[in-house]
Amino acid sequence: MRRPAPDGRRHAAVLSYGHEYHARLATPFAVLGIRTSGARLSEIVYLPTGAATLSPQNRLAETTCQQIERYLDDPQFRFELPFEFDGSAFRQRVWRAICEIPPGRPLTYGDIARQIGSAPRAVGGACGANRIPLVIPCHRVVASGGIGGFMHARAGAPIQIKQWLLQHEHV
Repeated sequence: MRRPAPDGRRHAAVLSYGHEYHARLATPFAVLGIRTSGARLSEIVYLPTGAATLSPQNRLAETTCQQIERYLDDPQFRFELPFEFDGSAFRQRVWRAICEIPPGRPLTYGDIARQIGSAPRAVGGACGANRIPLVIPCHRVVASGGIGGFMHARAGAPIQIKQWLLQHEHV
């Protein structure tokens, strides 16, 4: 279900059901919708910058917001949040490899593919399926000839977010 925003644009259904988030944190590049499940972080969603914010609704959401703010202050900050690599064995291998990429030192889809014995396109698919971006920093995976895609997009707001994050990390 979509609903018109006050400015007449249409936004994804997640905005219609904002109560499902345990926090919504404004950042320079998006409002981050944060979901937790029990004692684990389960999802971070990039919402439009004009989306309403929401104070953390539980301790883990509060800790997640605090750590994101630390990352925004210091791009070298490493997240220490409880989560599970929730996906196929292949996606888990990709995400574990991505977690090892240090800030400011992006790797290509091909680099990750060689590390895990796969193909670059499959690595890109796993990046797009990442439900906890920033914590699993898929923005640090780029194409061999440019920035590549982000959130299953090759243009628009997702690429602008990826560019912002890479610039923040001094890439």
